[in-house]
Amino acid sequence: MKRRERTRHLIELGGLVVKAGLVDLTEDDRATIYGALLTVGEQLRGEKRLNALALWKRKGKRTFEAERDALRNV
Repeated sequence: MKRRERTRHLIELGGLVVKAGLVDLTEDDRATIYGALLTVGEQLRGEKRLNALALWKRKGKRTFEAERDALRNV
């Protein structure tokens, strides 16, 4: 059961990479996507961690809500 949950979790995370447009914007260049994610990780280890988390969370929530609302209006 844990294996299935982990697989689902990884698929959902990959879906977020696609949803954010990173696959298309990088022409599916895995090294570029990985480098971008490493840069995010570096920021989260830095002094501005809390600010970055708050900003990104707010932006993500707003986008999720906008997408949900758009689907309701279809």
